[in-house]
Amino acid sequence: MSRILVIYHSRTGHTESMAQTITESIRTEGLEVDFRRVEDTTPEDLLSVDGVVIGSPTYYGTMAAEVKKLLDDSVKYHGRLDGKVGAAFSSAGSTGQETTVLSILEALLIHGMIVQGDPQGHHYGVTTIGKLQEEDITRCKRFAQRYATLVKRVYGP
Repeated sequence: MSRILVIYHSRTGHTESMAQTITESIRTEGLEVDFRRVEDTTPEDLLSVDGVVIGSPTYYGTMAAEVKKLLDDSVKYHGRLDGKVGAAFSSAGSTGQETTVLSILEALLIHGMIVQGDPQGHHYGVTTIGKLQEEDITRCKRFAQRYATLVKRVYGP
């Protein structure tokens, strides 16, 4: 069974709520999922899973420093994440979530990870503004289901 690591940083709880919804939805697709705060994650943890989903609040249009530190520290494993499946999500108070998601995806792509866009809605990764509403939960579940489907295509059921 494929193992996924869902990593997030959250101060207000909004990004954590997204991470919980995404984690639960990936599990319902039959994959093993570890759910972790970024502060409790090391670059070595990225090596032992088949996929990584990273969530961050939006601070001035980019990821939180705690998420950036994990990605910066992961440089020592450059090339060893090649072929793993990656994804990103973000919450914001008003705007800037897409640039936050893109900044995370840039690092995952440089690692050689497989990233899937979405031709409908949130093209780069699911994003929200403020506290999760019912439509946000629906989008998080769709994001997780599509991610799980991709992991199964890459690694098998």
